[in-house]
Amino acid sequence: MTRQQWARQGVGLVGFLRASWLNWLLLLVPASLAIDWLGLPKLWLFIATALAIVPLAGLIGQATEELAHRVGPGVGGLLNATFGNATELIIALFALRAGLHEVVKASLSGSIIGNILLVLGLSMLLGGWGRARQRFNRTHAGASAAMLFLAVVALVMPAVFDIAVFGSLTRPAPIIDLLSLLVAVVLLATYLASLVFALKTHRDLFTSTPIESEPEAPETAEPEQPRLSLAGASVVLAMATALTALESELLVGAIAEATKALGITEFFVGVIVVAVVGNAAEHFSAVLMAMKNKMDLAVTIATGSSTQIALFVAPVLVIASFLFGSPMSLVFNAFEIVAVALSVLVLAVVSLDGESNWFEGLQLIAVYVVLAIVFYLVPA
Repeated sequence: MTRQQWARQGVGLVGFLRASWLNWLLLLVPASLAIDWLGLPKLWLFIATALAIVPLAGLIGQATEELAHRVGPGVGGLLNATFGNATELIIALFALRAGLHEVVKASLSGSIIGNILLVLGLSMLLGGWGRARQRFNRTHAGASAAMLFLAVVALVMPAVFDIAVFGSLTRPAPIIDLLSLLVAVVLLATYLASLVFALKTHRDLFTSTPIESEPEAPETAEPEQPRLSLAGASVVLAMATALTALESELLVGAIAEATKALGITEFFVGVIVVAVVGNAAEHFSAVLMAMKNKMDLAVTIATGSSTQIALFVAPVLVIASFLFGSPMSLVFNAFEIVAVALSVLVLAVVSLDGESNWFEGLQLIAVYVVLAIVFYLVPA
């Protein structure tokens, strides 16, 4: 590559990083390293790493989109499906290796709940403000709700089995670990089948023109052009992933002392804090699309992320736990099971008519706040 080509790559990369104000939070990456090196309080490290992960998650998503533009819809769709929740997966893997199984499971349920209630709620509230209604493709939303019902079954049945056989939700047993592993395999196989469905056999259902909500001033739609070359996008993706892994390791190492300093439980950290941090950039994208009157895309982002968490990230983590030599079961506590089930039920109800308004969004946020209060009060 010539000097001029390198210069163009550098200019393109600078413009790419300046495209979002969230990228200013990248300054917290070296700050968090300094805090760790100087041995400052773990609470400071926890806050710095949590905020630093937000723009890194955004860069992973943006770089994946850039690669998708370059490699075509088939491979691009596979990349999006694989890296769509890379941040949550990386954080959870480090927590899993540290033996924080309850934090991992809480982050899984928290991500599903957060995407359905918080992200979709904010999208409907801010997107619907000043508009009578917004429309979205109810076929997409209905398909996601159906797949999430499968996830609810996967969450409920191991817990039911544990109660029926052992009379508790806490007693470990090899048969529960085996059941969780088999359920994880089923979920992962279903997810792979969904990729075939969405990217091959029924691609037309997922590549149709997004539904516009009550058209405003006419605009001339221009196809979005990639901002980085294939090499540039690959470099950004690799660097963002590596830094996310580094920050995740520091975050997990600071959880124990940070929870004591803040007076909160590790369960609350997983179900609210880690879940929100890992999805923050994606949350921002969904809300932005809704505000641009593209509610169809906002609903797709929120429901698609929840589906990936339930059918891809969770099974991968269960399988990884066996490789780490410390199996993680899919036995969630009663609060998580009920919260996820109610969230999926809300999604099914909301997607029935294919329309939304700001008050529906406010109601979803209210449900999320109620659940967050309950999670905060759950004893350690």
